[in-house]
Order: sequence, then structure tokens, then C-alpha cells
Amino acid sequence: MDFKKYKLFLPEYAAVDYDKASDIIVANAASNKSYAVSALAVHGLITSMKDKKLGKIINNIDLIVPDGQPIKWALNSLYNLDLKDRVYGPFLTLKVLEKANTLRLKVYLFGSTSKTIGLFKSFIEKNYPDVILSGIHVDRFREATEEEDLEDIKKINESGAHIVLVGRGCPRQEYWVATHKNKVNSAMMAVGAAFDFHAGVLPQAPEWMQKRGLEWFFRLCQEPKRLWKRYLVTNTLFILEFIGHKFFKRTI
Repeated sequence: MDFKKYKLFLPEYAAVDYDKASDIIVANAASNKSYAVSALAVHGLITSMKDKKLGKIINNIDLIVPDGQPIKWALNSLYNLDLKDRVYGPFLTLKVLEKANTLRLKVYLFGSTSKTIGLFKSFIEKNYPDVILSGIHVDRFREATEEEDLEDIKKINESGAHIVLVGRGCPRQEYWVATHKNKVNSAMMAVGAAFDFHAGVLPQAPEWMQKRGLEWFFRLCQEPKRLWKRYLVTNTLFILEFIGHKFFKRTI
């Protein structure tokens, strides 16, 4: 399926909606193609610009979707696009699971804590009974050794997984899907907070806040000590970058 990509400061975002993105993912998954996906919001975008290691490989990801209203607004403004909505990682996860359920695809869960991944597993079993859960990997919360990584790849491939949902937090999950392309024979989706939200561990912002680009404020209120610096820095840098590109014609 064809789609156009548009560079936003560094990452190249796909101009897709939920249906097209989920169709692309499931089509690649069904044929066990190694395919990397990320739902990249403002924090991930700015991190890719500041973290040279991530910046070098971010565009190895096949499909980067505009997760976050500010991303959508910036793409529409800079490229005169007509994107109707963002492609929010947790909701994209549900769209993919819905289509995977119809096709009885195998899904592997990679990341998060044992509690969260167990609750997420129960959520999938209840709501998508024809999805085959082919494996679970609880995050080590450190990078794997070379031997551990090879064993992880072997387990995923031997499970026959069509889709690997990766919930390791940004930027670890983006780095993982980008560097495991052509190693893991599955569509790999870096979906971050989808694990926590669908497991019921974290509440999601009300829809009216999401549509107005205020989800960051809702999450900040939930976890102020952990997130205040992230949002203060990344949101400010994003605004400055956008102004530079929009009004001072900085090269995109």
C-alpha cells in the first residue's frame, strides 16, 4: 500500500489515518514481513533530535504515524495537508487487534512489567478472543546482552508471531523496533502507553482534552514528578522548532 512521508524536523511521518495505517500493518503482518512501526508523539520527535543514537536510525522505521495533535497540526501547517486526526498509538493498537482478530493472527507482547502485561493479556483475551497470543516477554528494564537478544529474537520467530506489540517506553521501544528490522519476522509496533492504558493501570485523558492537544496536561497531572521536566522541555523545543520552520523558513 502506497503512502507519502513528510519530514518533520527529523522523523519522516506517514500521511495516514487509522484505517490505512492498520491496513498497512496487518497486510505486512499476515505475510510475516519484518516491518517496523512507531506512533511517535512530540516527546519521541524531540528525543530523536537530541539523542544522536536514535536520530541515526529513526527513519529505519517503515511507518511513523503522527501520534499527537501537535504533530498533526504541524504537518498540516507546514505541508498544507488535510489530516483529519492524529493516529494515536493506543487507539491504533485497538484497530490492529480488531483486524488481527478477524484474521486470527498471532500476537506477541514485548515489554512492560509482569503485572501490566498480564492485565493487557487478559484485556486482549476478553475483547479479541480470536487473536492468538503466541508469547509474552516482560521487560528487563535494561538493554539485553547480545546472547539475550539473540534468544529473544529466536523465541519471537519460533512463536510464529505476526505482530509484536512493543511497550518499552520512548525512546527504548523505537530503538528496538528500528534495530530489529530484518531480524524479527513480524510487524513490530512501538505503542508505549497502550499497554498501561488497556491494562487499566493508567487512566486516559478525556476525549475533549485529546482533541484539543491537552493530553500532555492530563498525564502531567497524573505523574507530575516523573513528567514535568519532559513536558516543559519537549513542548518548548517543539514550539521553537515549529516557529523556526514556519516563519523563518528553516530547512525541514
